[in-house]
Amino acid sequence: MKSAVIVFPGSNCDRDVKVALTQSTGREPLMIWHQDRTLPEVDLIVLPGGFSYGDYLRCGAMAAQSPVMAEVVARANKGVAVLGICNGFQILTETGLLPGVLMRNAGLKFVCRDVHLRVEVTDTVFTRNYRKGQRIRVPIAHNEGNYFADEDTLKRLEDERRVAFRYTDAAGNATAEANPNGALRNIAGILNEKRNVLGLMPHPERLADALLGGTDGRPMFEGLAAAFA
Repeated sequence: MKSAVIVFPGSNCDRDVKVALTQSTGREPLMIWHQDRTLPEVDLIVLPGGFSYGDYLRCGAMAAQSPVMAEVVARANKGVAVLGICNGFQILTETGLLPGVLMRNAGLKFVCRDVHLRVEVTDTVFTRNYRKGQRIRVPIAHNEGNYFADEDTLKRLEDERRVAFRYTDAAGNATAEANPNGALRNIAGILNEKRNVLGLMPHPERLADALLGGTDGRPMFEGLAAAFA
């Protein structure tokens, strides 16, 4: 599998994604600087977590205007797989590749801890190695992870099975107490209409190696590797 990780000023999870992809595919991803205007042919593009441009203006708003993003959007529209993690999810909403917006956490505080997620769909290249309804543990680290969209958009996401992950308690129940940021309907990750773009706030790359304390994030990267083998 050929992959590329876009590096913005302020990215801080680009190396984590690189390691996870390398371990799963046996091939290092290309690290692409945000000022580049072209992209080599790849199967997967990853927008990593971090604080692009220091989160000035709005999280992801400035990064969405980076030269490379025009090509990322073009590739996504052609069907290339694009994965946005945390700040990457915010960037995807700012480009319009995903609907809705990520707002300030309901508690108005930065949240950094492990959370439980429920896998809602498995018919995507990102989730194919999980079981529907599977409960996994993945870290979060964000200040603006509160997913918001209007009711029509939320209904469309639900009807089209485009909610990929939901925050839950340890038993897999999507309760208010299990919601770390106030996201509507406990939404942790969503897909685009073609199902080739995934944005999620939790960090699967941070629990993709047993040395990090868990491997619940590894199936995402192994599934991607298998899909594009």
